[in-house]
Amino acid sequence: MIRDNQKVFNRLLVVIDAVIIAVSFILAYLIKFNIMSKDVNVGVLPGKDYFKLLLFIIPGYIFLYYKNLVYIPRRTMANKDEMVAIFKANVMGVAALIVVIYMVLKEINFSRSLMVIFFGLNVSVTGLYRCLLRNTLKGMRSRGYNLKHVLLVGYSRACEAYINRILDNPQWGYHICGILDEHIPAGTMYKGIKVLGTMGNLEYILPENKLDEIVVSLALKDYELLESIVAMCEKSGVHTKFIPDYNSLIPTKPYTEDLLGLPIVNIRHVPLTNTGNMILKRIVDVCGALCAIILTSPIMLLCALLVKLSGPGPIIFKQERVGLHNKPFYMYKFRTMKVQSQSEEKKAWTVRGDPRVTAVGKILRCTSLDELPQLFNILKGDMSLVGPRPERPLFVDKFKEEIPRYMVKHQVRPGLTGWAQVNGYRGDTSIKKRINYDIFYIENWTLGFDIKILFMTFFTGFINRNAY
Repeated sequence: MIRDNQKVFNRLLVVIDAVIIAVSFILAYLIKFNIMSKDVNVGVLPGKDYFKLLLFIIPGYIFLYYKNLVYIPRRTMANKDEMVAIFKANVMGVAALIVVIYMVLKEINFSRSLMVIFFGLNVSVTGLYRCLLRNTLKGMRSRGYNLKHVLLVGYSRACEAYINRILDNPQWGYHICGILDEHIPAGTMYKGIKVLGTMGNLEYILPENKLDEIVVSLALKDYELLESIVAMCEKSGVHTKFIPDYNSLIPTKPYTEDLLGLPIVNIRHVPLTNTGNMILKRIVDVCGALCAIILTSPIMLLCALLVKLSGPGPIIFKQERVGLHNKPFYMYKFRTMKVQSQSEEKKAWTVRGDPRVTAVGKILRCTSLDELPQLFNILKGDMSLVGPRPERPLFVDKFKEEIPRYMVKHQVRPGLTGWAQVNGYRGDTSIKKRINYDIFYIENWTLGFDIKILFMTFFTGFINRNAY
């Protein structure tokens, strides 16, 4: 059975990792003192002092690999996830070595460059062999070897989604034996996977010990059966997974937190609710806005002059928008339209050939230069450099009734630019698609993601073909 083989496989991985750690350290020593150094006798510790450290380095690194989940089964995970885990473990290992050698033992003669060479060799060799191993296993699984045999309990949307993904990825090495369900007749097929019978058949199937995993994929209406099914599976010793059928209620990946032993499922993961992330993003916003104001001040002065000459009315136009936590604020823009009454302004947004837009306004809108005054909104804290674009209150009231999850965008500060905008969804474009991009940004925020969007804005985002 696969689960028995997995134990042997993991032990083999530990042995191979231990050998690689030892060989990498020895090679680092040879490179440092036999190739790079001309005189190996000046300020150099004896070789035996270096090699004694392997007695602590090898078990220490194996422990760090374990803590960083390097040894968990990764059939369905990307190569990069394993590479990141290996890199993190090695960074922690070198950091621990530095602390112990230089701060605890106070051994100043231990070679710093040897540690750098060891780090590079160990990460490279371990990453390379893991990558080759994973690709070899994927090839074997694609050809029908090293398969995990899975039984699905419960026919639901989650069940169909699971089957779709398994069939689309044969390299994962899963073979679905069939489905058990109380309501779907035996013999019913879904993409070649047959309903074998009712859930009562579990008590006859489990003792045969031919399954590697049970995947519980009950429909919401059958959740009262969950406890008894899990108890039956656990009693048999078969590894059991649960796929919740709540995509219609929780459309994105949730995350859990522990409340003194009580698991709490959060419907939506928003990294920017973390205080550290909020502070980091705010620092970047303030510094970025100040730099941008200084750099673009000649352009803003020229735009102000052109707006003034374009006709009567204020240079800066302010309009109420909805921001963080649904709080209204006034967003600044260079005026691009003729002066209107408030009732006229609220009728609709701008469309192609709109007679209200001035000649100068068309240029400012197409080049997005009318947005530059929003840098001051960023300094005030109303906006961020990157985030979902803010909308007027009347449209917020309209869209929140028409578009699912529309209000999620107000869980973060609105932005001068955003993931939807750099992908072409700005101006008179699909609100539904725009919201999908906004939610993806909100749930996957990182500082690197912000930087990527800013670069995309700089190279592709200034010319707005959907601005009229």
